Amino acid sequence: MTSGRRAATPRIAVLVYNDAANDSRVLKESASLRDAGYEVRIIAVERRELGRDADVTALGPRLILERVPEFAIERILPALAPHWRRLISGADTATERAPTSSPVQALRHPSAPLAGVRAGLLRGLRSVGERAYRTVALGTYWKNATAAGLRAAPEVIHANDGNTLVPALLIRALSRGEVAVVYDSHELWRHRNVRSDRWLAPLLETVTEAIGIRRADGVITVSPSIATWLRDTYRLAEEPTLVRNVPVADALPSRSTGVLRERAGLTEQHRVIAYGGRITSARGIEETIAALPHLDEDVHFVLLGYGERAALDQVRAEAARHDVTDRVHLVGAVAPDDVSRSLADGDVAVVHVRPICLSYRYALPNKLFESIRAGLPIAAADLPDMRQVVEELGVGEVFRGSSPQDLAEALAAVLEAPETYRERARAVAPQLTWEHETEPMLALYERVLAARQGARR
Repeated sequence: MTSGRRAATPRIAVLVYNDAANDSRVLKESASLRDAGYEVRIIAVERRELGRDADVTALGPRLILERVPEFAIERILPALAPHWRRLISGADTATERAPTSSPVQALRHPSAPLAGVRAGLLRGLRSVGERAYRTVALGTYWKNATAAGLRAAPEVIHANDGNTLVPALLIRALSRGEVAVVYDSHELWRHRNVRSDRWLAPLLETVTEAIGIRRADGVITVSPSIATWLRDTYRLAEEPTLVRNVPVADALPSRSTGVLRERAGLTEQHRVIAYGGRITSARGIEETIAALPHLDEDVHFVLLGYGERAALDQVRAEAARHDVTDRVHLVGAVAPDDVSRSLADGDVAVVHVRPICLSYRYALPNKLFESIRAGLPIAAADLPDMRQVVEELGVGEVFRGSSPQDLAEALAAVLEAPETYRERARAVAPQLTWEHETEPMLALYERVLAARQGARR
C-alpha cells in the first residue's frame, strides 16, 4: 500500500489499557500498520510506580506512544493517599492477626474474638476499596483515552480487548460516526482468568462486548477457537480475522545465542526444560516442577521471564515442596525481541496452560511460536489450538493427561530423541513470521477504509 492511493495518510489510534512497554502484540501490530503507510498513535496509560509517566514519545517515524494519566488518589487527596494505599495493598496484615494461636489461649484472651472481627472488617474494607479503585482507574482511562483519541482525529480506532471498547465507541459517537472501529480480542474476554466473586463486572463486560463487537467494522483475534466462539456467540457475518502472536522475521537463532545455561550455572551435560514468558499461576510451571522428580536428575527446569514477587516466591516454594530446589532456576527476563535467541540452548520447551477458564483452553500463546523459532522441541498441553499447531507441524509431543507422570513421560520422550523435533522446528520457523501473519490484518484495514470512504461519497 502506498500513501499515493489516498489524499492523506490515514491515522490510526491504538487503544490499550496498559503502559504498552511490554505488550509485544500491540507494539508489533502498531509497527506493521506504520510500515504499511499509516500514521499510528498508541494511546496507553501511565504506570508511575514503574517509572512510566504520562507523556508522548516518538517510537519512530509515524509511530507515537501517548500514555494518558492514570487515576492517582495523590492528585486528589494527598493526605489520604498513604492510608488508602495501605488499605488496598494489605500492608496492615500484621495488625489483623489475633494475639492467640489456639482455642485454649483464646479463652484466656477475651480480646481474640474482637481481633477476629476487626480482621474480617479490614478484609471487607480492603476488598471494597480494591474494587472501587479498579473501577475508578478504568473509568479514568476511558475519560482520558477518549479525549486523547478525539485530539488524534483518527480514521480508525484499534481497540485492544474489551476494556477499550467504551472509549472506542465514545470517540466514534463524538466524531459523528466518521471513525471506524477494529476490535482486537487478545483473549476470550468474557471467560478470562479473573476473580470468581465479581457480580456486576461480568454483566457490564457482556453488554459492552456484545454492543461493541457488533458495531465494529472489523474483528481480529489470536486463535481459531476464539474466532469461532466470537462468530457463533455474536452471530457475526464473517469469521474474525486470525492474527496469531508469532515472532517477527529474523535470522534463526543458534544454540550459541542461548543464555539459559550460563544464567543457571549449568553445563552441556545437563538437560534443560525451558520456559519463556510471564511467571504466574496456571501456566504449567507448577506441573513442570511436579514432573521433575519423575525425570533423571540431570534434567533441570529454567524459567526465563518476569513475574511479581509473590509469583516468584510461589515457584521457590513449589520447588522446595517437591525437593527439587537445586533443579529449578529463575534466571530473569530479557527484552521481548530476544526471547527466541535466549531460549535456544534449551533441550525442550514446555508449553502448558491449565484450562481453568475457557480463554485458557483456547489459548495459543506466543511462547509456543517463540520456542519453535528457538529450534526447541515442544511438550504441549492437550488443548485444541496448541495441539493442532504441534501435531500439524510435527514439532513435539502432546501430553494427554493431568498427572505429573503424564507430563514427565512426554518430556522424557522428547529428551530421548530430540533431534527430529528440533530439525522440524527449524524447518517450519521461517514460515511462522509476523510479517506473513499480519497480511490478513492489513487486508482488513484496506477493506475497512475503503468501505468508510465509499460511505462518505
